Amino acid sequence: MDKEAKGKQASIDGFAHEHIVVGILMKKFQNVSLVDLPLSPYDIIIAKREENDKEHIIRIQVKTAKKNLKFTGGTRGGVDRSYKSDIKKYRQSRKTSDIIIGIQPNENSFDLYIFPTFWVELLNQDSISLRKIVFTKNNFTLIELCKEYEILKQIAKEKGLIEQ
Repeated sequence: MDKEAKGKQASIDGFAHEHIVVGILMKKFQNVSLVDLPLSPYDIIIAKREENDKEHIIRIQVKTAKKNLKFTGGTRGGVDRSYKSDIKKYRQSRKTSDIIIGIQPNENSFDLYIFPTFWVELLNQDSISLRKIVFTKNNFTLIELCKEYEILKQIAKEKGLIEQ
């Protein structure tokens, strides 16, 4: 496959993966939607109703993840590599989204690596090997906990993501 075809396929995969993640999340959380805002640093929102009848929004960035999960955005790849915009490379944080979901395509299924952006801030790096975050694979509880920072910090310590 030539470079242009490879770039087009990567773009198609990215859009398809966002739709797949929305479908999976919709089965679990119901009120889920793709975000149709081209300059938004997140792809999906979950609107959860709290017990006090307030709405709680969770912002999710989707990344294709084969061997690692990337925490950066704002750059273009594939066929549009020379695309110019005012967006510059940035690292995901709580300012840009609440969760990064790395979707790993397998033969006939998909695994979702669910990674709170709070952890990205603690790690201060641009990516992480999927082998180091196996405990996040299809762990939907992390979505529920994405704004519970003390609990997330404890989990990160227990799983060896950060020092004790």
